[in-house]
Amino acid sequence: MDVLWCNLTMKNEEKKYYAHSKEGRTPEEWQPLEEHLEKVANLAAEFAKPFGGEEWARIAGLWHDLGKYSNEFQKMLHDANGIECQKETKPGKVVHSQAGGHLASLSGWRGADRILSWLIMGHHAGLTDYHSEQIGGKALEPKMRTPEMSQSILDTVLESIKNQKMPQTRIPGDPSFFIRMLFSCVVDADFLDTEAFMDKNRTALRYDPYRTLSELVSDFDLFMKNMTENAKPTGINQIRASVLAQCRTAAEKEPSVFSLTVPTGGGKTLASLAFALHHAEKFKKSRIIYVIPYTSIIEQTADVFRSIPGFSDSVLEHHSNTTEDDESRETIRSRLATENWDAPIIVTTAVQFFESLYACKTSRCRKLHNIVNSVVIFDEAQCFPPEYMRPAVFSIRELFRFYKVTPLLCTATQPVLTQTEQFDFKFKEGFDTVTEIIDNPGTLSDQLKRVHVMRMPEYDLHPVSLDQLAASLIAENQSVLCIVNRKEDCRILARKLPVEQTIHLSTNMCAEHRLSALREIRYRLKCDKAPLFVISTSLVEAGVDLDFPVVYRALTGLDSIAQAAGRCNREGSLALGKVVVFMPENQPGYVKQAAGIGSEFLQGDLSTLFSPDNYTAYFKQRFWQLGEEELDKFGILPLLSGRMDYSFRTAAENVRLIRDDWQFPVVVPYGDAQHLIDRMIIEKREAYYLRKLQRYTISISRWQHGQLCDQGFIHESAAHPGLFTLVPVLYDERYGFQPPAEMTAYNPEQMIC
Repeated sequence: MDVLWCNLTMKNEEKKYYAHSKEGRTPEEWQPLEEHLEKVANLAAEFAKPFGGEEWARIAGLWHDLGKYSNEFQKMLHDANGIECQKETKPGKVVHSQAGGHLASLSGWRGADRILSWLIMGHHAGLTDYHSEQIGGKALEPKMRTPEMSQSILDTVLESIKNQKMPQTRIPGDPSFFIRMLFSCVVDADFLDTEAFMDKNRTALRYDPYRTLSELVSDFDLFMKNMTENAKPTGINQIRASVLAQCRTAAEKEPSVFSLTVPTGGGKTLASLAFALHHAEKFKKSRIIYVIPYTSIIEQTADVFRSIPGFSDSVLEHHSNTTEDDESRETIRSRLATENWDAPIIVTTAVQFFESLYACKTSRCRKLHNIVNSVVIFDEAQCFPPEYMRPAVFSIRELFRFYKVTPLLCTATQPVLTQTEQFDFKFKEGFDTVTEIIDNPGTLSDQLKRVHVMRMPEYDLHPVSLDQLAASLIAENQSVLCIVNRKEDCRILARKLPVEQTIHLSTNMCAEHRLSALREIRYRLKCDKAPLFVISTSLVEAGVDLDFPVVYRALTGLDSIAQAAGRCNREGSLALGKVVVFMPENQPGYVKQAAGIGSEFLQGDLSTLFSPDNYTAYFKQRFWQLGEEELDKFGILPLLSGRMDYSFRTAAENVRLIRDDWQFPVVVPYGDAQHLIDRMIIEKREAYYLRKLQRYTISISRWQHGQLCDQGFIHESAAHPGLFTLVPVLYDERYGFQPPAEMTAYNPEQMIC
């Protein structure tokens, strides 16, 4: 035990200090403060050991609750339990973390005192900006009020602090990243020890052991052996077997930043998992994290993994659409594991992953230390938002260099993320090198060629009206997927086609509505002989498992055109599928730059359009045109650089991969939405039902939201202030949300929610 706690015990045998109390229990059954500090210190050090931060984490753990030695805090515990406290106190608010941070600042360790103050002062309120008016750098000011302790206690605490040896471990890599990792260790250790004292049953559930990765490898290999032996001897299945074998071979290589460049349909989901499992087993990695760009495909991927015998209880699915009572996806133990990602296989979203890496709040940061020493697969890596490209790549590089993470960039359209120069632009946050798993991606691309690409009109790209487009789709006389850039075009075009043969897909439909539509599409493609027209926005491009003989794609970037082509002749049942690229009459501004570059490649040899060399050239030009500032549009990296005056909170607020500054969420009248709202009112379980209602929510622009509220089309729910619901007349069973301008006559009763 640290000398501090020995001294405190000897000098104050008649006085006990406590960290936590329990309702209905006497002080003898409360948790002693020195016990809590020691346990948090040891657990935090254990968490930080894999990246060399154990000395820092141990000290932060020992000092994080020093403010609880104040008489005010002890009186607060006694008062809360109706027990008289004998300690003399002064009136005032008890903020034990600020006091602990101030005491840590008296260590005299230049630079280190600031790090420890950040960790301690933020362990409840979160990391803040150094120049914050609330806590920040004020912890280092001598005028900061010291906690009201007895003089003997204060002298002992200060003596121990000044006698403590400064951490000798050199800070690995970027200091602000290191602070966030240490913060994760301390806050998770604090939470877990507090939980262990307050709720032993919950702790027992949390530590019910998962199966080991070695056990999962054995189950996976048996599953893949059976699958390959029973697969038909087609050309595509032979290619998939080759991809799988190359992934297993690459797993034996020393950790690196890996890439897996496989065209759509090449079996990269299971092949990438094979790499991760075998690499984790060989190099003793702690877990596998699968990062997916969109919630529209995360459930699909998690279901694939859970379908492997022995995997069902080892896959943690963490995203906003998971509902708490879905027993097939979530148990009490898995809900606990989402708090800190303590599970062998995590399937999550890019939003959850990257926003957590730059988070400042304790709830978002707890999981960070469990990313250390893992294999992280980034599915559809080309989908990193361009405006966050530099911070995203920087964080992956930092995890690889200093936190024992093996990243795998998995996509058919590999972006250029190395430190390459193009014209006068250098991607300085890029990786030093990237190790490609596939021996010859160009040859593989040729082998998996399943489509013929053409322009519409055939020899040029002139704007095509929606009427012309509808006529062309009907003339195909077979099932067609048509992907457009605008939700308005999607809705209008769908209405120009035969109603019973057409399905519309866009984010004007809530998530539950879209999933229902996708199920119907798959069923009709398999069982219905009549042509099916699916009109969609780009939401179907990244990993959605659809297979059409013909795909039309509005002009956009080369990567999106290639992803659209991945929905054509996916299983190779045709000699070649048909992909038609057309120029829409109305091209949205956010697409124009990527579309302009894409059109240049469409002027060349279309037979080699989807070659890896073309993707490299495309992304180099795209990043160069965007420039360094646009690749960190919200200035995240400058906020976290400099001389220990970081702006953690501002950076966290700026890292929002799905920006809702101009959007407003609205619950739509689809499926069980109204029933859930009714249950919320009856049961008064707001957080529970708000989470479930996310599946029945769409986002509309703020200006449109204001107009619709004024016109009576949107109402604020009586169940929860700030929860807005759309009237039934504006939500169509085929097209989802439709603006009032498109409505025909309606019944006034439909305006009532």
